Amino acid sequence: MEQQGGAANTTAALYRTRITHLRRAPVHHYFEHRSYSWLVDLDHMPHVPGWLRAFATFDPADHLWPAPVDTLRGRVDAFLADKGIDLAGGRVTALLQPRVLGAVFNPFTFYWCHGPDGMLRHVIVEVQNSCGERHAYLLPPSGDWPAMVTKKLYVSPFNDVDGHYLINAPHPNERLDLRISLHRENHPAFVATMRGDRKAVGTAQILALQVVSPLAPKMNALSMRVQGTLLRLRRVPMVPHPSEEREKVYHS
Repeated sequence: MEQQGGAANTTAALYRTRITHLRRAPVHHYFEHRSYSWLVDLDHMPHVPGWLRAFATFDPADHLWPAPVDTLRGRVDAFLADKGIDLAGGRVTALLQPRVLGAVFNPFTFYWCHGPDGMLRHVIVEVQNSCGERHAYLLPPSGDWPAMVTKKLYVSPFNDVDGHYLINAPHPNERLDLRISLHRENHPAFVATMRGDRKAVGTAQILALQVVSPLAPKMNALSMRVQGTLLRLRRVPMVPHPSEEREKVYHS
């Protein structure tokens, strides 16, 4: 498969993933599902043949925020520039899901940002909720895991915005192994993992994934809704969106 710009891309890969969610409080609830993600070099995005693009369309608008150079790489650079960071042209790789038949759902997108010397400088973890809201966490540059960040975005109606995340996000190689846990009062209330094996990017593999994980973005979103229904049946208290709370105060 060709790469934009004609350059060889040794980082583009597919990962067949096993995603797990474990809720420890106020009830114990576990589920897992299968999906897949792409690892791409933002300077050499995969060029998918026209007839395959229905199953893999990479749209910068699905990530971060508009930038003067409105590519996904441009959006990453603009986000970092706002934090006073310049990669000086260093490589950025991202783990994400593309659009499939026009649908997209990326609860988490990971960006590994390198300096011109090839050393990892920063990791960005972008979180999106089902309301279309986004927040990007800039992890400390040390690369020591786990990294800790304060939770800022309302993600689930079963979790408020209190607490902090511990994030393990080593750069994928032959194995993908990511872990995010939400902690309150020094205890993990929720743990999510994503693990998988690296596969070569190719037409056969892309088509095979449509059989193994058909309509992946929609199925991922549906899985979340089903689990939400199960939690409601177990009478787990729901937490309103902060905007709803503000409206209640305004109209009271």
